[in-house]
Amino acid sequence: MKSLRELFRIGKGPSSSHTMGPQKAAQLYASRHPHAVSYHVTLYGSLAATGKGHMTDKAIEDVLTEVAPVTIDWQPNVFLPYHPNGMKFAMIDSEGKRIHEWTVYSIGGGALSEGEGNDMILHTPEVYLMDKLSDIQHWCETNGRNYWEYVDKCEDDDIWDYLREVWKAMKEAVERGINTEGRLPGPLNLARKASVYYVKATGYKQSLQSRGLVYAYALAVSEENASGGTIVTAPTCGSSGVLPAVLYHLSTAHHFSEDKIIRAIATAGIFGNVVKQNASISGADVGCQGEVGVACAMASAAACQLFGGSPAQIEYAAE
Repeated sequence: MKSLRELFRIGKGPSSSHTMGPQKAAQLYASRHPHAVSYHVTLYGSLAATGKGHMTDKAIEDVLTEVAPVTIDWQPNVFLPYHPNGMKFAMIDSEGKRIHEWTVYSIGGGALSEGEGNDMILHTPEVYLMDKLSDIQHWCETNGRNYWEYVDKCEDDDIWDYLREVWKAMKEAVERGINTEGRLPGPLNLARKASVYYVKATGYKQSLQSRGLVYAYALAVSEENASGGTIVTAPTCGSSGVLPAVLYHLSTAHHFSEDKIIRAIATAGIFGNVVKQNASISGADVGCQGEVGVACAMASAAACQLFGGSPAQIEYAAE
């Protein structure tokens, strides 16, 4: 499995598959072909069908137009064989010919692939030798360790600095969201609601307050994502509100230290990584359970660890 840096990506919404992934692909293509007269990009399947709402075209244009003009072709009814989120980049030379065509897929969580057998094209190393939860749980129980300690064993030392940045970005997204009012972008003219729900929740009796606050925090991050704000893929942009909401509430209401929260994020990452490796976290590929369902499992694992759960209890909570 890859590093947790590949799972927890700090970036702008509204979609890891439809915004962050295509933008990264455009950056790679532009760096390889900086002398184009113009570019031509074809979006296929799910990318084309929902690309306007996810600002896919803007994400690509923001990168490529700095080098040369770009034309985007939408093919929502054409699905390439490897993944629903397919795209093809081409550059136009001085004679008007399309050259250096490159087909790439945005496979979820901001990751890219060139198709079957090519894995993720950024060639990031495999840092986790085990990618089955049963094996990782057995290692924890045999060695008297917890899941975050398996992260510590496998990752570089600076992973904790990175996860600290992840937690900082999560907190800031919650706090911006509960303090921002107004209209969300898009043709539906939806008003932000997190700020209002937060105020209401603070007035609930204690037995209902926790539920109301967690809901307000999750909505706050989701609205930040929908408005193109900076969030953390956990494991995707579409599900970015769940884990921060739970952890923010536990850090403020139960006063868990920052170190404990960061270890809980590491544990959450292990569970998200296992799904990403063996199944999918892409909503376009496997539906919303690949995003929000996994986010709920990650949050459950993190919360169970914070409250003293054993490796078996943490696994059961996530399941």
